[in-house]
Order: sequence, then C-alpha cells, then structure tokens
Amino acid sequence: MPQSSNPGGARMITAAQAALLVKPGDVLDYGITFSQPDAFDRALAKRVGELRDITIRNCLSMRPRAVLDADPEGRVFTIFNWHFSGYDRRQHDAGRTHYIPCNLGEIPDYYRRFIDRVDIAIIKATPPDADGFFNLGPTSLWHRAVMERAKTIVLEITPSLPRVHGSDVRIHATEVDYLIEGDATPTPELPSTTPTDVDRAVARLIAQEVEDGACLQIGIGGMPNAVCSLLLEAGVKDLGIHSEMLNDGLVDLYRAGLVTGAQKVTDPGRIAYSFALGTKKLYDTITDNADFICHPVDFTNMPDVIARNPRAIAINNTTQIDLQGQASSESDGHRHISGTGGQLQFVRGAYASRGGKSFICLASTYEKRGERRSRVVLELTAGNVVTTPRSDMMFVVTEYGIANLKGRSVAERAKAIIGLAHPDYREGLAREARAKGLVPPHYL
Repeated sequence: MPQSSNPGGARMITAAQAALLVKPGDVLDYGITFSQPDAFDRALAKRVGELRDITIRNCLSMRPRAVLDADPEGRVFTIFNWHFSGYDRRQHDAGRTHYIPCNLGEIPDYYRRFIDRVDIAIIKATPPDADGFFNLGPTSLWHRAVMERAKTIVLEITPSLPRVHGSDVRIHATEVDYLIEGDATPTPELPSTTPTDVDRAVARLIAQEVEDGACLQIGIGGMPNAVCSLLLEAGVKDLGIHSEMLNDGLVDLYRAGLVTGAQKVTDPGRIAYSFALGTKKLYDTITDNADFICHPVDFTNMPDVIARNPRAIAINNTTQIDLQGQASSESDGHRHISGTGGQLQFVRGAYASRGGKSFICLASTYEKRGERRSRVVLELTAGNVVTTPRSDMMFVVTEYGIANLKGRSVAERAKAIIGLAHPDYREGLAREARAKGLVPPHYL
C-alpha cells in the first residue's frame, strides 16, 4: 500500500484496500448522519461473500447503506443504531437494523466505560489543513470517544464536508491510521417541512412563553421549526442557542440578528450545538463561522450544563401522551420509529435552569389507515416506550392549549390533559378517567 505525503504518516489507500482490513467477527463504527462513510461502505458491501459476523454501529443514516443492500437478510452485517432516520426506520421494519436504547448525551461515556470493542472506525473528514488537522465537520457528538476506543482509524476524505469550529472536531494526521478518498457528492440535506395550521397553532402558544434572553433548544420536526418562524415575528431579542441539533429554524433566527448569546453562561456570544442537519443554507452559514461551536454531545446534552444558562427553553415533539403525563416519543407500540435522543435530558436541564421551561408538543390527532385517532389517550399503546416520564413533564402543548403539569395531582393532570385533546375525544377520555379512578367521580 503506497505511503502518502501526509505529514503524520497516515497511509493513503483505496477504499477497496480499506475494506480488506475487515476480518470476520469485527465490530465497525460508521459514525453519525452524513459523517458515515460511502466509498468504504460500497467497497465493504462487495466483500459480502467473504465475511461473516460483522457488527456495524451507526446513527441517523442520511443515505442508503450499501452493506444492507448487499445483505438484505442480514446474514453477514448486523447494524446497531443509536437513533433512526426515516431510512433506518424502514430497515428496522425489515429486521435489518436494531436500536440501542440510550440518552444521546451519555453515548460518549458508553464508549469509554461499557462498549468493549471498536475494531475499525470509519468516519468522514475534510482534507487536512496546513498543520495536518482534519476536520470532522458539524457532527461532533461522540466521534472522539469512538476514535479513542478504535484499534484502527480510517478517515474518508470528503472535500464537500463543511469545515466548522468546535471543541473536539479536529483530529491530527498522527492520530489516524489510514486515509481513503471519498466522493464529491454534496452533503445530504434535510429539507424543512412546511408548517401546518396545527404546527402554527402550537408554535403560537409556545412563542408567547419565550422571553428576551431565552436560550433555545429545538428538536427535529415541523412544530419546533414553526416556533422559530413565529419568533422571527415576535420581537424577542438577545436569544441564545444551546442545542443538541442545529437546524434551519435556529439558523434563520441567527441570520435575522435575533441571536446574540449575550446572556448565556456557557459559550457566551456563541451558538452551541452537537450536530447540524438541514439545508445548504445551514451548511453555508456555519462553514468556518466562529459564531458557531460544535461540541461533543456529553457537553451539549448534560442537564447540569443546560441548566447553567438562565431561561433555557427546550422544545420537543412527542407522538402520544397519556392522562398522567407520560410521553411516548420514539415508538408506535413495539415498532421503534426514532429514539430517545436528547429529549429527556433537555426536559430536565431546562426545568433546572433559572426561569427555564420545557415544552412537549403534539398534534391532538393523527390519521392511520384512513381513520382519525387521538394522540391523547387514557393509557399508552401497548409496547410504547416512555420517553419523558410523568414526573419530568412540565408544559404540554397541543393546538387546543397549553398546560403546566408541575405540582399537579393525577386528577389535576388528567383534567388538564383532557382539555388539550380534540373536542371529539374529551367526553370519552373523561369517562375512561373516572372508570379507572384517575379522577373522583364528579371531578370531570
């Protein structure tokens, strides 16, 4: 294999040569979102007939994985995933991908304390700078922890990857074993969805609770993004951002001059995030922009770190809530659809912040098989995973209102949550609540 001119001595090899490093029984790590390798993945898929018992960890796949296409029955490659994208969900439905329960902010610690093996880590990076440092792009998350544990590190050099500022986004050539040439395809985008009328109604209620100087965390989805749109019109100022995910909505607030970070305690004056996912506008905005700082997820998501910033605001989606305030945000019965992510950690961090607020939002109904159903239920669907427990729930928001559950009894919670349901379902929910003893007979 030819030696490169890389000052640290990392060897430049082909993707096919890198795939030959993989031995039966190996555990590989592909990293997160668009940092997952493509050239290596295609080369490894071609070895499907030569290998066995290969484990791959990844997260939020933004492109199809060649190893899954080459091995649709999962006889060779087993994929374990920390959080599903839409593609990952479809692979899970087909039995090809398997979820790892986690609080996303704890994952670096899992690698350092509990995960025994990473034989090869293959992660995308920019070309090196003049000092021999590669940039891992806007996906810090747990990449450093993975590479600390990996026996072999392979970087797939990808010129289109945004080069960003961060506390742990650079790796020196001397820390790398092999380099391979990546392709020149653009960074995958996650288009912003157009807010619905329900999204706007929910966003309007939340936006009224956001004060000058608030420090925002926005989850993925139409409702949280709609909040950003309304904040553009609300006249709030001096906002801060300390978020797991950086999306287009937050970048729009920055571009409008509403984000100064002046009242932040952590990274004052800067926008802190752990991974960015959005459109080209987002990527262009953060490239070489020192106003943004990309941190590992065990910094952005730790409740004690979140709580340092006054008026921390956490805005996240859920898919179902019961009358006691338990939110299921990641599953549909036994079918896993996404992941815990940082929801629970930001709920706890925002609550502990001085003047902080956490919001769990949802549409009151949804359509399934042509039938309208309520997302507000007496009890969660059998098999549903509780993402945010009732003891942690603060504000719940639907298009019909907003309720703070802190300090409320079971009966008070049930009454408040029923008031957030679609009117067509309230009488039935009240009847069920009385029948199950959640409320006194004449309370509702």
